[in-house]
Amino acid sequence: MSHPRPTSPAADAGVTPVAWPDAARHAAFDAWLAPLASAHGLRPGSLRPASADASFRRYLRIDAADGTSRIVMDAPPDKEDCRPFVHVERLMAEAGLNVPRILAWDEAHGFMLLSDLGSQTVIERLDPARPADAHAWYLQAVDVLLQWQQASRPDTLPPYDGALLRRELALFPDWYLARHRGVQLTDAQQSTLSRAFDAIVADNLAAPTVYVHRDFMMRNLMVPREAGAPLGVLDFQDAVQGPVTYDIASLLRDAFISWDEDFVIDITVRYWEKARRAGILGAGSASGWGDDFGSFYRAVEWMGLQRHLKVAGIFARITLRDGKPRYLADAPRFIGYIRATAGRYRELVPLLRLIDAIEGTEAATGYAFGRV
Repeated sequence: MSHPRPTSPAADAGVTPVAWPDAARHAAFDAWLAPLASAHGLRPGSLRPASADASFRRYLRIDAADGTSRIVMDAPPDKEDCRPFVHVERLMAEAGLNVPRILAWDEAHGFMLLSDLGSQTVIERLDPARPADAHAWYLQAVDVLLQWQQASRPDTLPPYDGALLRRELALFPDWYLARHRGVQLTDAQQSTLSRAFDAIVADNLAAPTVYVHRDFMMRNLMVPREAGAPLGVLDFQDAVQGPVTYDIASLLRDAFISWDEDFVIDITVRYWEKARRAGILGAGSASGWGDDFGSFYRAVEWMGLQRHLKVAGIFARITLRDGKPRYLADAPRFIGYIRATAGRYRELVPLLRLIDAIEGTEAATGYAFGRV
């Protein structure tokens, strides 16, 4: 859940050196880069870190003689498979999305040279205290998302099916509860969690399916270099064919920035209006979402709940297994999302009580949407 964080063009003498713990991999990289430097006018001395990924993938930035820059992906093949990235990049490019172009790929070693989409991610332009300024950025993101969804074709991406949904949900008890919080669930608590997971999976599988980016949020969208150009899209290698509700839930219930519900509803209803006109909400299906925004919004919340539980588990795993503690600092945001959604719906109240017992928080009482 990361991106190549932009850096300013660097003079060779002032760049941060790239660390290579494995001398053999460093040698393989130098041998791969040498002919590319000549072919693309690159300056090897300008190579510097751009970002570390939440996975074992990292990104480097390298300048070219003409003043532009490129991105290098370093993805050790024993830990990362670049083939999904290549496949999804082609699908997105065919759909007209602004994605990094693959300029060179050493599949055997996991090195890739990419075009550089720009100098700033959209999240760096956002201020939670100024939602009016963020509005136009979110409308642009909605248009990019719809363009991606409208390009959907069956049997092109892996299915986001019940088995995958359940594997993701299991990250919450396995990593967040057991390993991070040190909680051993009682039989009654385990039963509560299992019933909640059953309900969440059933609700999510009822949604029409489209292409799903799977981490569609402002941290992975780039401010375009030119005014009027579409936002750039990053971190798409985990794309699947899945619920139409997933990416809009990801966009508005972000891992790294939160908005008041009035803002969330406003953008969601604008997405819904465009999506139903585009025919991607399963017109004529039992969902009735094309006619009832309330039903659609409920489905987005339930999809978001699955994501929040998953990401809380992922952030705990990244911290405890991979030694990257900065991600877990955002876990309270996800617990807040989980509590807010679980508190709205009668069938999720037992989940809310379980979370409150574990976190030492107290459930709010009173009106809840739908439902309690």
